[in-house]
Amino acid sequence: MNLPCSLLDHRIAPGSSPDLSRRPTSIAPLYGSKSEYRDLLAEYRKEISSLQRVLYAHGRYALLLVFQGMDTSGKDGTIRHVMSGVNPQGCQVYSFKQPSSEELDHDFLWRTTKRLPERGRIGIFNRSYYEEVLVVRVLPQVLAAQRLPEECVDPESIWSERHRDIVNFEDYLSRNGTRIVKFFLHISKEEQRRRLLARIDNPDRNWKFSTSDLDMRQHWEAFQRVYDDAIGATSTALAPWYVVPADDKENARLIVSKAIIEALSGLRMHYPEVTDAQRNHLKVAKRVLEQEG
Repeated sequence: MNLPCSLLDHRIAPGSSPDLSRRPTSIAPLYGSKSEYRDLLAEYRKEISSLQRVLYAHGRYALLLVFQGMDTSGKDGTIRHVMSGVNPQGCQVYSFKQPSSEELDHDFLWRTTKRLPERGRIGIFNRSYYEEVLVVRVLPQVLAAQRLPEECVDPESIWSERHRDIVNFEDYLSRNGTRIVKFFLHISKEEQRRRLLARIDNPDRNWKFSTSDLDMRQHWEAFQRVYDDAIGATSTALAPWYVVPADDKENARLIVSKAIIEALSGLRMHYPEVTDAQRNHLKVAKRVLEQEG
């Protein structure tokens, strides 16, 4: 089964602006029924799991998946539903919250660089180094907490410099075998309002609600602008951004799944080949084990 849409509809071409204000947060369902959605997702999970086994055995590439989005955009749920079939030994998930004092004393890429996936593994960043050109840009007090030298905080250049640093960093990772795919889960302000209310109304979900969610909501338009800038400046052929309509969580999960499959399928990987010497060792081992019986 294939999705009735092209990933190109959602991938941001290098050098172009996503223009989020014009991009839909909701599209027609990519499934005919809930049952078809479950079948599609199960098929994609199976394919991702199969490709991940080859990635792990081949041991020469890593895959880094970056998830960004406004609060309640569905990052946690998308990661959970899409990646549930992957062997935990070959997958690492990190969520980046408010930086510690130690992290603030280092360069802005330091804390995420420590969590990059090893070759053969999939790394998932729930938020990432992109926060350094998003929330840090919208909230000046967060930048001030980094205590940078004054000459390093030129408001006319700091954000374009950080964009360039990120592009160079991702290019460096790509040249060292790490494939990078980035997802912005694009929801509407009205859908966020509904999801926040659902967290308040459901006692089992009260723990997910924070007053900071409302604080960030007051900066909605500013966040849309900085996301526009960041995505447009950093979507490259080697590390593309996908702007995923996320008002429909099921649609978003299917699109993300398909993009992951495409990324893994594009790697020149295979199971390790067995040499003649290894085959002879296997024959000897087989005879020994059969004789034990």
